[in-house]
Amino acid sequence: MPIVKLTHFEATVLLAVAISIVLGVTGRKTDRERLLYGLKCFGYFLVAIFGLGWLMYLGHG
Repeated sequence: MPIVKLTHFEATVLLAVAISIVLGVTGRKTDRERLLYGLKCFGYFLVAIFGLGWLMYLGHG
Protein backbone atom coordinates (compact mmCIF):
# COMPACT_ATOMS: atom_id res chain seq x y z
CA MET A 1 0.00 0.00 0.00
CA PRO A 2 1.49 3.38 -1.00
CA ILE A 3 2.21 5.93 1.69
CA VAL A 4 0.36 9.22 1.26
CA LYS A 5 2.16 12.25 2.65
CA LEU A 6 -0.01 15.31 3.07
CA THR A 7 0.97 18.69 4.36
CA HIS A 8 -0.96 20.09 7.28
CA PHE A 9 -2.83 22.42 4.93
CA GLU A 10 -3.79 19.61 2.52
CA ALA A 11 -5.03 17.43 5.36
CA THR A 12 -7.10 20.30 6.78
CA VAL A 13 -8.68 21.06 3.40
CA LEU A 14 -9.41 17.35 2.87
CA LEU A 15 -11.13 17.24 6.27
CA ALA A 16 -13.12 20.37 5.36
CA VAL A 17 -14.25 18.72 2.11
CA ALA A 18 -15.33 15.55 3.93
CA ILE A 19 -17.23 17.43 6.63
CA SER A 20 -18.89 19.71 4.07
CA ILE A 21 -20.10 16.71 2.08
CA VAL A 22 -21.61 15.11 5.17
CA LEU A 23 -23.24 18.36 6.30
CA GLY A 24 -24.57 19.00 2.80
CA VAL A 25 -26.07 15.53 2.46
CA THR A 26 -27.66 15.44 5.90
CA GLY A 27 -28.52 19.11 6.30
CA ARG A 28 -31.13 19.86 3.66
CA LYS A 29 -34.03 18.25 1.78
CA THR A 30 -33.59 18.97 -1.93
CA ASP A 31 -30.50 18.29 -4.03
CA ARG A 32 -30.03 21.96 -4.87
CA GLU A 33 -30.23 22.99 -1.21
CA ARG A 34 -27.77 20.22 -0.29
CA LEU A 35 -25.25 21.36 -2.88
CA LEU A 36 -25.49 25.03 -1.94
CA TYR A 37 -25.31 24.28 1.78
CA GLY A 38 -22.27 22.02 1.29
CA LEU A 39 -20.48 24.70 -0.75
CA LYS A 40 -21.38 27.35 1.81
CA CYS A 41 -20.01 25.19 4.64
CA PHE A 42 -16.82 24.54 2.67
CA GLY A 43 -16.39 28.28 2.13
CA TYR A 44 -16.83 28.90 5.84
CA PHE A 45 -14.24 26.23 6.59
CA LEU A 46 -11.75 27.85 4.20
CA VAL A 47 -12.29 31.26 5.79
CA ALA A 48 -11.75 29.72 9.24
CA ILE A 49 -8.62 27.84 8.08
CA PHE A 50 -6.98 30.94 6.62
CA GLY A 51 -8.17 33.21 9.43
CA LEU A 52 -6.87 30.97 12.18
CA GLY A 53 -3.67 30.34 10.22
CA TRP A 54 -2.96 34.05 10.01
CA LEU A 55 -3.91 34.53 13.65
CA MET A 56 -1.40 31.85 14.67
CA TYR A 57 1.24 33.32 12.34
CA LEU A 58 0.83 36.83 13.74
CA GLY A 59 0.61 35.59 17.32
CA HIS A 60 3.79 33.57 17.02
CA GLY A 61 5.81 36.65 16.25
